[in-house]
Amino acid sequence: MKIDLTETNSSKINAAMVQARRDIGTPAIGMVLTLVIVTDEENAYDALKSANDASHEHPSRIVVVIKRASRSPRSRRDARLDAEIRVGADSGSGETVVLRLHGELVDHAQSVVLPLLLPDAPVVVWWPDGAPQDLAGDPLGTLGQRRISDTYSCEDPIRELSARGASYAPGDTDLSWTRITPWRSMLAAALDQQNLSVASATVEGEDENPSCELLAMWLADRLDVPVTRTLSSGPGLTAVRLSTKDGDIVLDRADGALATLCMPGQPDRAVALKRRETAELLAEELRRLDPDNTYESALKFGVTKLQPPAPAKAEAPAKPDTEAEAEARPQPKPAAKPSKKAAPK
Repeated sequence: MKIDLTETNSSKINAAMVQARRDIGTPAIGMVLTLVIVTDEENAYDALKSANDASHEHPSRIVVVIKRASRSPRSRRDARLDAEIRVGADSGSGETVVLRLHGELVDHAQSVVLPLLLPDAPVVVWWPDGAPQDLAGDPLGTLGQRRISDTYSCEDPIRELSARGASYAPGDTDLSWTRITPWRSMLAAALDQQNLSVASATVEGEDENPSCELLAMWLADRLDVPVTRTLSSGPGLTAVRLSTKDGDIVLDRADGALATLCMPGQPDRAVALKRRETAELLAEELRRLDPDNTYESALKFGVTKLQPPAPAKAEAPAKPDTEAEAEARPQPKPAAKPSKKAAPK
């Protein structure tokens, strides 16, 4: 069921949601949280689809906040709220409210969202794109116990990581960190099987991918060893190499789906390490709503502490010859002059 409301308010939206649940016989007591999605029209469809897929594991009320850009001074002054309510089969395992804010109401989105939150249920705020640097200081971010962003969608992901580390607050997290959960689990299991001391590490991945930096910072923070970040053609994170005195522990994924784990004294083995969709990442983050201390420690380690790749060795310039060596060296013969051909008659 879909209900469209134009020039409405939060009270009318709540009343329409209650009536819609009564019409289809769907109670709200089965929902475990409120997921607030802050996005724009361009990314709203993909974000809502991922949230609906994740709601099969976490039934929730999804509130999508779309801030519409006003083109004229008059429309920027006029405040208007349009809403679309989806319940039943059109809303996954919960219910969905799509809010479109116009004019001055864009700067007061929290006052519209607050009456629509489920009572006595945790609130998670997700920015698929365009997240503020200070998540906890954002008016909508203050409503959530958990705040999810994705630095991969930023214009300068590496600089954004440094800014997030400076403004981190308990409850902040990043889908770029969630993407490396299988890598961290595999590397931790490999080190549990080997009673070896790691001397250094190398993380290889494509450029402008913050997941590579986060994995490198996690290794450097946990192992207390120098970690070098190197570049590859991707896709995503491609390899991790841990150097020990008995050999290297290598986790290599060249195709983005299947990886090879190599350990000293053991045969190589193939492990599943596919790249996951956004819905899977979001569902993982919704499983725990307490602060992620491991993410905090890795993020605050700092990108600047990673070891840069070693520069290529330049060839030594040739020494100038002395006068004696220059005279002894055979000189090239001058090229023969071309013979003049007779002009054709």
